[in-house]
Amino acid sequence: MEKFEGKSILKGVAIGKIHYYSKGEQVVQRVSVEDTGAELQRFEAAKEKALEQLHELYEKALREVGEVNAAIFDVHAMMLEDDDFNDSIRNAIESQKVNAEYAVATTGDNFARMFEEMDDEYFQARSADIKDISERVVSVLHGAGAKNALGDEPVILAAKDLAPSETVQMDKSKLLGFVTEFGSSNSHTAILARTMNIPALIGIPVDESLEGRTAIIDGVTAALILDPDEETLKLYQEKKQEEERQRELLQELKGKEDVTLDGKHIRLYANIGSVGDTAKVLANDADGIGLFRSEFLYLEKSDYPTEEEQFQAYKTVAQNMAGKKVIIRTLDIGADKQVDYFNLDHEENPAMGYRAIRICLDREDIFRTQLRAILRASAYGNIGIMYPMIISVDEVKKCKEILAQVREELANQGIPVGDVEQGVMIETPAAVMISDLLAGEVDFFSIGTNDLTQYTLAIDRQNAKLDSIYDSHHPAVLRMIRMVVENSHKCGCWVGICGELGADTTLTVDFLRMGIDELSVTPASVLPIRKIIRESVAGEN
Repeated sequence: MEKFEGKSILKGVAIGKIHYYSKGEQVVQRVSVEDTGAELQRFEAAKEKALEQLHELYEKALREVGEVNAAIFDVHAMMLEDDDFNDSIRNAIESQKVNAEYAVATTGDNFARMFEEMDDEYFQARSADIKDISERVVSVLHGAGAKNALGDEPVILAAKDLAPSETVQMDKSKLLGFVTEFGSSNSHTAILARTMNIPALIGIPVDESLEGRTAIIDGVTAALILDPDEETLKLYQEKKQEEERQRELLQELKGKEDVTLDGKHIRLYANIGSVGDTAKVLANDADGIGLFRSEFLYLEKSDYPTEEEQFQAYKTVAQNMAGKKVIIRTLDIGADKQVDYFNLDHEENPAMGYRAIRICLDREDIFRTQLRAILRASAYGNIGIMYPMIISVDEVKKCKEILAQVREELANQGIPVGDVEQGVMIETPAAVMISDLLAGEVDFFSIGTNDLTQYTLAIDRQNAKLDSIYDSHHPAVLRMIRMVVENSHKCGCWVGICGELGADTTLTVDFLRMGIDELSVTPASVLPIRKIIRESVAGEN
């Protein structure tokens, strides 16, 4: 029996035989050609075929993992149609008189290397996307079909790394879990694994010697156990059965109130990134939506979404939630969420740069369009507005002033609007320290623990090298959360958590005792958190 420790993507247990998946490096030879026109036609035909494949992958991902996670294949399609990328390939064919396979492969390598050498974490991550699309076109040119990574029986898949396209193409009924040597917890593949609820580990040494061996993925301890003895195997089989039993028991909590043993009612909401995610919110019986990440309406477009497009999205969610609270976070573009048509300048430190509310207050036309759409949708449900990345009272006052102007414009046009609560995200130490002042300006706070941890500890949360010291349980972070709760309650302002800590079951009781009023989590986390709430005592704040 052998045991390897890595990093867990999803807690849970998987037991089964390992299938080692090797991409198999495509051998691309340089071949001199005389008819460059014919070679250009081969490239164009292969590119069109690759775009068709990406469209099919998008539709498959849309059905299986939702609109937000499927968006990566739209991104790949846009990258494949990039003028610079295509011009470089055509130039190589014409000027060097080489075959299309070689031109695509070398251009892909050059562009991938260029992205790898950038300082920005977001652009570094795009290197893998470039490799994925260039390998796809080369495969088409080679006449290769889609590779089936799985056999007839369910397996634990082991690979050096997995591209999002490879993950989505797999038959999920045959996939017990997966283990990779490379990748990060913030990669697209990791996000897909969490969405598909598949136990997964990264950072585990992987090679062909694993093929056919019995293995256990322990997502709680982030361990891979190879060739377990009978006692260990029995222990994990019992754990697996207990997981299934707990899932069944949680279903009994649907329709139950989120009230502690001493009578405190907690707002248990869910986070979403698209209209399609609303079904998961309802299926998991959340009280409302505590974070609607509206930026995905922008990330999925090739141009600014219109007021009408945004209105229809917000209206649909509000109507589907049938009077339950829907809190829409205004545009949070920038940092690791880049949109080409915004034409944002390259920044040395984008996480602390031109992003979120800073863009909205600087480009008021974009902000006003979104606020008009939100206010129009508020006539169809219970909507709240949340402003991200706030660091000053002046910013909040400016947001409120613009919203009041937009409300007046709509009233003058005879367009009905509802009452909306206004709140701010507490994501920076600055917001924490003036939370007593901010509380006097708004109806609620929502603590974004991901960014608050990043800024408090001065650790880039996208940097995999710093994963070992990124500590969201750091006493400084927890003290800040307590300070925000105390300051908000003094001013009659309710406060919640919408970052990943909200779903951290090891802290749920601590948050209840601090006096947190609301927890907004992934839809799948609603029922496990409800169980803890109903078995806990909030006590004195």
